[in-house]
Amino acid sequence: MKKFILPLLLLLAVGMLAAVESDPSAVVGYVKYDMIEGNTVVAIPMDAGITMASQIAQSYAGTCDAVSYFGPDEVWYTAYTDGTDWYDDFAVQPGSCVMMYAYDTTPFYSIGAVPAAHATYDLIEGNSIIMVPLNRGDLTLASEVGTDIGTDAVSYFGTDEVWYSAYSDGTDWYDDFSAGIGKPLMVYSYSATTWPARSASSPTLKIRTK
Repeated sequence: MKKFILPLLLLLAVGMLAAVESDPSAVVGYVKYDMIEGNTVVAIPMDAGITMASQIAQSYAGTCDAVSYFGPDEVWYTAYTDGTDWYDDFAVQPGSCVMMYAYDTTPFYSIGAVPAAHATYDLIEGNSIIMVPLNRGDLTLASEVGTDIGTDAVSYFGTDEVWYSAYSDGTDWYDDFSAGIGKPLMVYSYSATTWPARSASSPTLKIRTK
């Protein structure tokens, strides 16, 4: 689902993760998501200087005319264009997750530098959309994400535009699926919390919601 490219040299995944964790601001690359004809949930892991949802879609002019975010009231809000102007535009930043509507099957690339600060998310009591941060290469399964957060349900948006969930009964996880850095996920939290926890020794980038 995703690849990283470094200038002049392709590194093995282990080397890439080490570079991300040791000196993220020096790394430039991309993360690829395969958009379907319809709705696809993608993340914006890399820092390309994009600040508005309309800027994401303008790179796919004629293919994507609507970009949505999942609000803290658990409702999707959409920026859209009539071909001339954009309406209800909203702010985005590295680490944001959005739903894009495309008229064709096409790859979406988040291209730029790895942010110097890693993303954190203010989870509500209920459902929130997150991305597995670029410095969390240890989280390769939905169950590992859920366990790290302390929740019992983690979901992904399938190519049939349906949410599929991995869940726990407190002992085992069922319907587990692969996660990995850059993967957008919906997580259910029983209380408001921040994930991953911020610390003075680990710079983080707090993700805004409108």
